[in-house]
Amino acid sequence: MLRLNLVLLLAVLVSAFYLVHTQYESRRLYTALDRAQAQARRLDIEHDQLQVARRAEAAAARVQALATRRLQMRPVTPGVTHYVQLPAGLTDAGAAPSGGRP
Repeated sequence: MLRLNLVLLLAVLVSAFYLVHTQYESRRLYTALDRAQAQARRLDIEHDQLQVARRAEAAAARVQALATRRLQMRPVTPGVTHYVQLPAGLTDAGAAPSGGRP
């Protein structure tokens, strides 16, 4: 009878230690999941902010202001437009003379 009691006591102790370990592991995994979800929320917010910043950088008015200020470009007007005429012997594509092979 004593052996049976010792075996049962040992089984209860092993079961208790296993239960404590399982609860600890469960809490650890839950906190890791919570941290990962918080980081995912932060990354989503940062992604949205970067999308807004990208749209602001690509706005037509901003691009035109940068082109005018930094690149010193100006709008096209008929007074400053130069038209280039093709030489008489070139085709529309400009790749080969009109009488030659392609």
